[in-house]
Amino acid sequence: MKPTTRVLAVLELLQAHGQVSGAEIAARLEVDVRTVRRYIAMLEEMGIPVTAERGRAGGYALVAGFKLPPMMFSEEEALALSVGLLGARSLGLERAAPAIAGVQAKLERTMPALLRERVRAVAETVQLDVRRAATGAGSAALGILSVAARGQERVHLNYVDAAGSTTRRDIDPYGLAYHGGCWYVVAHCHLRADLRSFRLDRIDALTPLGRRFERPRGFDALAYLVRSVATLPRAVAIEVLLKTTLATAQAQFFDTIGVFEQVEDGVVMHNQSDDIDWFARQLAALPFGFEIRKPGALRDAVRACAHNLLAQL
Repeated sequence: MKPTTRVLAVLELLQAHGQVSGAEIAARLEVDVRTVRRYIAMLEEMGIPVTAERGRAGGYALVAGFKLPPMMFSEEEALALSVGLLGARSLGLERAAPAIAGVQAKLERTMPALLRERVRAVAETVQLDVRRAATGAGSAALGILSVAARGQERVHLNYVDAAGSTTRRDIDPYGLAYHGGCWYVVAHCHLRADLRSFRLDRIDALTPLGRRFERPRGFDALAYLVRSVATLPRAVAIEVLLKTTLATAQAQFFDTIGVFEQVEDGVVMHNQSDDIDWFARQLAALPFGFEIRKPGALRDAVRACAHNLLAQL
């Protein structure tokens, strides 16, 4: 913990507990009493009045009646904070619940009464349809990798794959993304000499190496993840011409169903599928025309779907 963070922690203790002994502060922050006195002096230099009482029952306290000025939030800002905290509960970070509760408590303590009630109302009555995390992810890993990605610093990690095998890799983290219920870091992998994505819950250990790298300008980690999932090799390669605009085509499908390519007479969708009958049903539900380019078996599956629908009538 940095000295500035410790000074703020002392202030938080004084606000929360009234009078606190130097020994108790020292124990909580894992420092000596002499260091606590230095932190108290730093608070006084910042203009925060602290009283000190000697003796066995003594300790430090804020001057009676002193309160820090409240953080001021507009109604829109308070709503944004509340909804953001709701969404954070679903993102699978370990120890997220107590951290979110702590943030909520601090916000409520510093907000005016009207905004405090609105924040509580959102927390108690609003539900978000956010896909819950399928796996957990360490807060430490997310923090280290996001700092490394921002500073363009190489990281060493031990990675456990789906089969349980561990490899040691050096990676250049380009960015992080939450997709499909999992947290990922997208990075250049020096072991594979190529771009790769790594699930954070499968990282066993990681260490920043202090070596710099250059990230591609404008790199989009989430777009890479979506495209990589959509192009995973499967049993059947599908190509369909959709007779509509690119925006309309993309609005009809979930984002990982395939890759869309604008052409002169419409949009070509490239898909990899393990279930042709399922894909035929997706095409049958489209509100615009289409032309199946490959495979021939998909045409038969669409015909069978059409015959089945007519039979239901």
